Amino acid sequence: MTTNTVAPLITHLRHVDIAMPNFAEQRAFYQETWGLTETAHDSGVSFLAAEGSPEQYVVRLRQDGQKRTDLIAFGAAGPADVDALAERLIAQGVRLVHEPRVMDTPGGGYGVQFFDNEGRVVEVSADVAVRKHRKIEAREPVPVKLSHVLMNTPTPEATVRWYTDHLGFRLTDTMCIGDREIMWFLRCNTFHHSFGFVRGPHAAFHHASFEMRGIDEFMRGTGRLHRLGYERLWGPGRHLAGDNSFSYFLDKAGNTVEYTTEVETIDQDTWHPHLYDVRDPANSDVWGTANDMNEFVAARSQNDVDRGLFVAPPM
Repeated sequence: MTTNTVAPLITHLRHVDIAMPNFAEQRAFYQETWGLTETAHDSGVSFLAAEGSPEQYVVRLRQDGQKRTDLIAFGAAGPADVDALAERLIAQGVRLVHEPRVMDTPGGGYGVQFFDNEGRVVEVSADVAVRKHRKIEAREPVPVKLSHVLMNTPTPEATVRWYTDHLGFRLTDTMCIGDREIMWFLRCNTFHHSFGFVRGPHAAFHHASFEMRGIDEFMRGTGRLHRLGYERLWGPGRHLAGDNSFSYFLDKAGNTVEYTTEVETIDQDTWHPHLYDVRDPANSDVWGTANDMNEFVAARSQNDVDRGLFVAPPM
């Protein structure tokens, strides 16, 4: 569909920040059930890290009267790249939430925040302190890191183009139903995708995916949630695009969360995007072990309308 037209300054995905009324219940889910570790907290705010990740946190939860996505955060190589990106965005007429500045979130750093074309808040930062992390042990069913985040959009063609033209993301693969494209996988490094978009009725959070150590740990995590009574929306199976395993669940605010592992790494210079038709079930699940992906399953991840569009979070 599109290729990037600007120099890529984003290096990786850092964290996703979400708000919800039922903060205490959501906080308990991510710590006690999903397997993240709280590294900092304040009244109505929780910063949650993945044990295997050097990022200070991969999820930030915030109590709010309305459910919303506060922001999606990415990394840059250094402060000069943050400044260069901000200058580019200003020249392109992009509305900033704030100009580059020293950050007061855990780990500090230097970052800029801005609205994308549909009103999501995006943060790009550098020089965030590296968190002391550890190697996840065999058979330990906790996330290693945040793998990727996908968002719903009613204007996917324009939105994908916005991210390639303004932020330098590259299109890796696309899913379709016949001649109707429905899902776009975007990359900012050699991982098949770190971000992406799903065609939906409104702008909203689609899912956040968490990398597990390996297939055994992935299955143990999937089984743990199943035994605790959590409904599996879809999975376990293995995608063709990205070659990664998948098991999808709902968190306590109705956001879709995924356990995955073995996301494909690619050669950036030689990769050619594919178009996969999901009418062939092997294009969605090469193992053939997952429940069928149908309109009823897909609708569960359409989520509520995001109440945070073009509204900066309070922190």
